[in-house]
Amino acid sequence: MLRAALQAAEARIVALEQIIKGFQRARFGQSSERVEVGQLALELGRMPVLPEPANDTPAKPRDRQDPGQRRRNRGALPAHLERIEEVLDLPDQGCPCCGIAMRRIGEDRSERLDVVPAQLRVRVTIRPRYACRRCEEGVHQAPAPARAISGGLPTEALLAQVLVAKYGDGLPLYRQAATLARQGIKLDRSTLCDWVAKSCWWLRPLHGLILAHITGNARVFADDTPLPTLERGLGRTMDGRLWAYAVDDRACGGTGPPAVAYLYAPDRKGIRPAAHLASFRGVLQVDGYAGFKALEKSRNDGSVVLAFCWAHLRRRFFEIHAGTASPIAAEALLRIGEIYAIECEIRGQPPEQRAAIRQSSTAPLVAAMQTWLRAQLNRVSSDSALAKAIRYGLRHWTGLERFLTDGRLELDTNIVEREIRPVAVTRKAALFAGSEGGGETWAIATTLIRTAILNGINPQAWLTDVLERMVSGEVRSTQLATLLPWNWRQPDTAAAA
Repeated sequence: MLRAALQAAEARIVALEQIIKGFQRARFGQSSERVEVGQLALELGRMPVLPEPANDTPAKPRDRQDPGQRRRNRGALPAHLERIEEVLDLPDQGCPCCGIAMRRIGEDRSERLDVVPAQLRVRVTIRPRYACRRCEEGVHQAPAPARAISGGLPTEALLAQVLVAKYGDGLPLYRQAATLARQGIKLDRSTLCDWVAKSCWWLRPLHGLILAHITGNARVFADDTPLPTLERGLGRTMDGRLWAYAVDDRACGGTGPPAVAYLYAPDRKGIRPAAHLASFRGVLQVDGYAGFKALEKSRNDGSVVLAFCWAHLRRRFFEIHAGTASPIAAEALLRIGEIYAIECEIRGQPPEQRAAIRQSSTAPLVAAMQTWLRAQLNRVSSDSALAKAIRYGLRHWTGLERFLTDGRLELDTNIVEREIRPVAVTRKAALFAGSEGGGETWAIATTLIRTAILNGINPQAWLTDVLERMVSGEVRSTQLATLLPWNWRQPDTAAAA
């Protein structure tokens, strides 16, 4: 009896120590989950046979560089930048020996990157009035141009600048107000909030089109992140959420445009993704959140199938190894690293080739790991973090191995997790959304900016042109698809074509 109580107490102490070390690592440690494969292999007493994956989102291998070596731009600066030439010539071109005029035999050119600080300017619209001395029909004048904000000060370019600065670069509105004040423009933060809300009113239809594009795809990545939201009149925040849905088939050679859409919700209930994905049919790549599992079960026709994320399983073993140096966790990391190493080699290949290589090379590794995990579960305490990590993997194993038979699927959900990181940066600077309407505005602006970036489009130039065309009425509601980032062309490019 006493021995059982002692074992239970020791297991409890180990669990609490693991929790404390996890908090310490989250507060003071590095956020990277990179591990040294060679070091793990040496800990287990065997020689490493596989290269270390760069991280849990492997990319094509690059040339290794000395960590202490400085990164330099050894190529030319972009050709589209304006060149301001400065010629440093000799004041006297006569030969210092004989005095005869010297002949120019060449020159040395060097380039440095310069900057002209952003400068505000005022666009003045002048509309002359005309009247006829003989007629009595009154005064004639060209109609006033439409404005995104009726009677407001900002142009569409300034509105785009404010949106991109906050939701693209993480610069909250109070800092933008301070920047404007240094140039003599004193605006209250509430004024900037009003600008953002009215800009997103214009952009809301594009947000809907991007979401429809994503949910119409056969494979979607989904995740969510907290967005504290101020409760009106209570002076406190509630736990709002931003739900992110993304598509990106470039890893399997797909040519469809990548996109990400965010939707705000005041909570994390399972009804939220069920409503967001009401029209979706296909494979949903997600973590182990119960709401996604409920969505799959609610579709009696099997129209939604879940593929789970290996990075989430890997993270559990990484945290255990970082805190306790457990050899079982180290072995799990090595086994998962072998799977990622194969994925690194087949990234960018067609789905058929990826599926064939996975069946021949990866499937045996996955089957062996499942057998190994079941064996280890009997060796560890049932209440330990290690047992919980093993049970998590075995419980989700069907979804974890789904990628083996479908070359279009990814090994993890890092595509959507990468798109959540910019939200976290902005959230850390802004602290919270001012209201539920502010949360919806956050979702709309971030959707457009991140989707533009995914498609290699300058979000500020794109949003400026989109707002100008929508406000002026140049583009009708039935033509909005032409303004999506993957269909958009800059005005000068379109004119040249």
